[in-house]
Parts: sequence; structure tokens; C-alpha cells
Amino acid sequence: RRPRMTKAVSQQIVGMNGDEAVAFAAKQANVDVVAAYPITPQTIIVERFSDYVANGEVDTQFVCVESEHSALSACVGSSLAGSRVFTATSSQGLALMHEALYLASGLRTPIVMAVVNRALSAPINIHNDHSDMMGSRDCGWIQLYAENAQEAYDLTLQAFRIGEDHSVSLPVTVNLDGFTISHAMEGVAVIDDDQVAKFVGKREPVYKLDPAKPMTFGPLTLPDYYSEFKRQQVDAMNSAPAVIRAVANEFKKISGRQYSDISAFNVEDADAAIICLGSIAGTARTVAARLRQKGKRVGVIKIWQYRPFPTIEIARLLSNLKCVGVIDRAVSFGAPYGAMCSDIASTKELTGIKTKIFNVICGLGGRDVKPTEIEGIFEKALAYANGEPIDEPVSFVGVRA
Repeated sequence: RRPRMTKAVSQQIVGMNGDEAVAFAAKQANVDVVAAYPITPQTIIVERFSDYVANGEVDTQFVCVESEHSALSACVGSSLAGSRVFTATSSQGLALMHEALYLASGLRTPIVMAVVNRALSAPINIHNDHSDMMGSRDCGWIQLYAENAQEAYDLTLQAFRIGEDHSVSLPVTVNLDGFTISHAMEGVAVIDDDQVAKFVGKREPVYKLDPAKPMTFGPLTLPDYYSEFKRQQVDAMNSAPAVIRAVANEFKKISGRQYSDISAFNVEDADAAIICLGSIAGTARTVAARLRQKGKRVGVIKIWQYRPFPTIEIARLLSNLKCVGVIDRAVSFGAPYGAMCSDIASTKELTGIKTKIFNVICGLGGRDVKPTEIEGIFEKALAYANGEPIDEPVSFVGVRA
């Protein structure tokens, strides 16, 4: 299911998998530098982009490095020099970048990085869950999640505009589920190159490394100023939602597809709902529609914009619901809830909303989440909504006994 189309827009439908859609968007964005290291299931992105470079289809410096840490480090330097920069990674690669993730955000470099979400070792697993990005959720990057290849393409184009806005100047990740999206072929509506060029424009950095105008980046900062730097990052992140909405509205004009911080399906009159990220939202909507035909008032909330967390919009939707089941595709070991459910619980606490919440951990390591299992989550949410006490605040679904 693509974002809601508001009008007929002339575009070309191209068969692509999610990785190819991201690479094509980066090509259209006319990036100056790509530094990357291959890792499954991201590798197709940089392979396809290297084809564009080899064929002379882009004027991009492609930097082959010896590790993901080096890849992001090269991206940081290139961004500080004023370049538009793109990279991609997954799983252990993102974990190896962890130090540089904080460097990129602290230095206010608007790098765009596709993260093809994959489980972390051990044991080694090459399939999807969200443990990689959830392990870095507080690294100071804007984080967007795609449901399908179309959204991966659209969000990548928007990410350049969002991160490079002068009031933001932060790096952005576009997350897509490994294999489920990255390797699945679908029809992607691609926008004309000229329209994309006008939309993304050219990067115009406020500050950059320039021998003619010497400037220091990343100096030693002791206790007397470090907190002020962090507060500036907080302010930048707080300014991002308005920019994201403005960019989404402008994107609608050239695509006909409307984005926002969240996508709500049949929530207005629902008693219970599921909150989720990524590709599982499609299954959840299908099951919700079927249950609606049986007279059960259920809905689905899909979060596009995970960081900054859409607290106000989530609170507005929660206020109309009696119970929500929050799906996390990652484990927060030793914590009361999974990562996203913790954010929902915090939102509930901050706003005084009485909606019941419970957490479901599922889909780890690429395990398929079946429609019958989604239906079971809805049935549990409805039971809690109708007065049953929450006997299982956190449960695993689809795990063998």
C-alpha cells in the first residue's frame, strides 16, 4: 500500500526491489560523494550506484573503503567539505559505525544513509528485524521507516531536503526491512529527473571546510561548553518535524503521494489498535480490514518518523483508543518494554492519557509474522479494551515453546 495519492501524477512505473529504488533515488539526488562498504542485505544499493558511476550516469566520487567505520568517517569529512553525501549499511556494519554515528550528528553533517534493517549477532543472522537501528536510536540522527520499495524511494528523496535544511543540519537514516523490502521486486513510481532536481536542489552549507576561510570543526570541548553543544542538537531535532511536514507537502506536489509523521488506518472510531514500523504494517492493515468486516473496531498506526518521535500526534490518536498493542521487532534486554513501546509509554505518561498499552516482541531474525498472529494481537487488544486486566505486559509471538 502506497501513501495516499491525492491526484493523478504522470510518472513512470519501474520494476525495482527496495535496494534498487534507494540507489535510483540517490542517483537522482545527484550526490557528490558515496563512501560505502558492502554488507548483506544492503549490498545491492552500493552495487547499483557503482554501476551508475562506472557508466558515467552520475558525477559522483565513489570511495571504496576497508570498513563501515571508515565509510561513515569518509562521509563525515566529505560533508564537512560541503558535499552532498550518501551511504548505506546494515546490522553489524551499523554497529561498527556506532562511534561515527555520534560524530556525524554532533558535527551537524546532513548525511543520508539507507539502513537495510537486519538482526544483530550472535547468533549470526542475515534477515530482518530492527535491532540494528534500535541499538542506535539515540545517536542524534533523524530516522524514517519505509513500508515498501515505493516509500524507500520517496523517503530517500525527502531525506536530502530534510537533513540539509539550515534549521536542522542533521544526518538522516532511511530504514527498510531486509529482504522483505530490499530484495522484493515491485512497481515503483519514479519521478522525472528534472522534477527531482528542482525538488532536492543543491546543497548550500552554512559552514564548510575552506582553506580560504579557516574554521575549526570538532574541537576538544570541556565541561564548560559541552552541554551547550548537545542542547543545540536537541533544538535542531525539535525543529525537524516542521521541516519534515513542509518537505512532505512539497513532495506531494511532484508525486501526488502524501507523507506525514505517522499513517493512521481506521483509528478514528477504533477501540483498539496496533502500532508498528516498516513492512509489517501492510499485514496489520489487511487483518484490521478483515476484522472490521466482522464488526470489530480496530485500527493500525504506522510510524514513518521514529526520530524525532511524533509525541503530539501519537498522543492525539491514543486519546481516542482504549488499548494499543505495540509491536517491537527488537529486544531491549533488561528493560520493562521494547524500544518503541517505551516511547509510547513515555508519551502516555507525559500526556496523562489512560489508554492501556501492551508490548509484543515478534519477527526477530526475519521470522514471518503471520496474519493469524496479528489477529491474535488484535483480539488481545480488544479484550483489554473491554475491561480484562493486562496479564502479559510484554509477550513474544511466534516463538517455539
